[in-house]
Amino acid sequence: MIFPKTVQTSAAVAAHYDRLDVFYRDVWGEHVHHGYWETGRESVEEAVEGLIRLVAARLELAAGQRVVDIGCGYGASARFLAERYGVDVTGVTISAAQLARARPGAGARFLLVDWLANGFEDEEFDRAYAIESSEHMPDKERFFGEAFRVLKPGGRLVVCAWLAGDAPAGWEVRHLLEPICREGRLPGMGSEAEYRALGEAAGFKVVAVEDISKRVSRTWGICARRFLGRVFTDGRYIRMLVDGSEADRIFAVTVFRLMAAYRTGAMRYGVLVYEKGC
Repeated sequence: MIFPKTVQTSAAVAAHYDRLDVFYRDVWGEHVHHGYWETGRESVEEAVEGLIRLVAARLELAAGQRVVDIGCGYGASARFLAERYGVDVTGVTISAAQLARARPGAGARFLLVDWLANGFEDEEFDRAYAIESSEHMPDKERFFGEAFRVLKPGGRLVVCAWLAGDAPAGWEVRHLLEPICREGRLPGMGSEAEYRALGEAAGFKVVAVEDISKRVSRTWGICARRFLGRVFTDGRYIRMLVDGSEADRIFAVTVFRLMAAYRTGAMRYGVLVYEKGC
């Protein structure tokens, strides 16, 4: 596990997303996650939806199922699944700014809830998924333990996660992975082996693991171009970058670290599928 030099708490994660809310919406859009280019010819919007469709396929969704979105952001992915697959989705976020913009819809509701203390009933859900949110969990053992607890027997959990490479070089840890964790408010970045072990320790069976790094990595080039374009057209970006009291302004640099980490293989993007036995 790669740990940042400074401890990152759930409160720090929430504050990060609250303070950078407008920038995340501008640069990432309403889904706030990577795009998935299966053929390479997809538009950005199609690629973003492509990742959600991939998650849906791995979850093996069926109409009427109860699903929990762990770290739902602005709720766009939950609404997409509810509308397209006829499932009932409960999304949870620790960001008040995100919740304020999460629009409930038919089959989709959203709560301001810390997943690590969620209050859901045992075996309340048929399916669970976490798209780029497990990295923000200070207690990853509890993250998996809570998923196992709230899922019914036979339930599935799909996790899309930023993963550390199997054996990153020392300079990659120092100059890429540790700063990414610190600047991006990640309490820890695990490897594929560690995510397998965490799921199994919670009681899950690991049924599939996919490395889709090559099909998602162009996301960061797109984010970098969008950010730089805004710098020259939107005064809020300049004010944020020059504001010495703004602790999260360093995330502008993190975008370029992420691009480098994908290119060197120091970081990977994994889709892991876990199943709770009947």
